Amino acid sequence: MQTILGSGGAVGIPLARNLKTYTDRIRLVSRNPVQVNGDDELYAADLTQANQVDAAVAGSEVVYLTVGLKYDTNTWQKHWPVVMANVINACIKHGARLVFLDNIYMYAESEIPHMKETSACKPSSKKGQVRADLQTMLFEAIKERGLKALIARSADFYGPSVKNSPLAVMVFDQYGKEKKAFWQIDANKFHAFTYVPDAAQAVALLGNTSDVFGEIWHLPTSAERLTGKQFIEKIALEMHLEPRFYIFSRLMMSLIGLFVPIVKELREMAYQYDRDYVFDSSKFEERFSFSPIGYTEGIKHMINSQH
Repeated sequence: MQTILGSGGAVGIPLARNLKTYTDRIRLVSRNPVQVNGDDELYAADLTQANQVDAAVAGSEVVYLTVGLKYDTNTWQKHWPVVMANVINACIKHGARLVFLDNIYMYAESEIPHMKETSACKPSSKKGQVRADLQTMLFEAIKERGLKALIARSADFYGPSVKNSPLAVMVFDQYGKEKKAFWQIDANKFHAFTYVPDAAQAVALLGNTSDVFGEIWHLPTSAERLTGKQFIEKIALEMHLEPRFYIFSRLMMSLIGLFVPIVKELREMAYQYDRDYVFDSSKFEERFSFSPIGYTEGIKHMINSQH
């Protein structure tokens, strides 16, 4: 049995499909789980409730924590430590290996221009501190309690059916509404994006490779270096539009954030757009001889899937 906690998310759904390569017993866990493969075991659970997590994990060989909580600092601070503690305890009790899907928020600002698995963990944001604390909890449980776990870390997502992708929100969706696209802070800086189908395939591969646990793994991400402007131009070209866009500045974020909560939440992460953002996944690619999809092809798939 392999179990996905947070099975309805951007990675959870394609991960369920990929796991069919390794097992015929897949359990999908969320508040309202739905079938992916047609023969999945569905289990409704609230991951903040220890007894429900324990029951959801029972009988599992591998557990994937791919849940996404509401993008809100207070929610993260309140619920993420509880979720992680519940999952760690359940995995230790039932002897399950844990794969945690993580982001890059805990890295020091100075590391963003070339992020590697060894990059310094020194967050400058409240959300980043939450992620750093989760990493600490995980590795303490590995060292002191015998947990078998790994961290699968991703850059910003994009790809087919990914609704909250920065590329979808800032560019594709805007063009679909016949509006200008926008980019945060500086469109002349490089920015890496992880293609979700590649990420899902890689997470399944990691979960089913016994000698990769106890480590951090960057999920496969194209090494091409494109600026925000170049991403906008690629999407506009594919959509047969002029690449019209404006810059969403910190001042605009501050003003709009007074009325739109999500913009207020995004502002503390704006440093990721005022410098180059380069995500190095060479460790994974070399270990598994894996070649990530290129941005031109990935963008085509993203746009075609949403027409």
